[in-house]
Amino acid sequence: MKDAAILKTGIAGSGIAAICCATPVLVIALGAVGLSAWLGWIDYVLLPALAVFLAMTAYGLWWRQRAAACCADEVKTPKENA
Repeated sequence: MKDAAILKTGIAGSGIAAICCATPVLVIALGAVGLSAWLGWIDYVLLPALAVFLAMTAYGLWWRQRAAACCADEVKTPKENA
């Protein structure tokens, strides 16, 4: 997976998981469709999902920074030799 795709997936997943953890959006949505019985285990899923997506975002940022540093070194090298 490319670093941009990892970063976008991490940010989107983190946002969705944070919205579901911090607000009752998921509770209202599941209650409206009659699936409120599933809410007993929701914390066991959302909090680890939030951690995974935040880790994915951090990894994407780290990978992007590493790639930028690598390209910056390649650009400086020919000028130093000339």
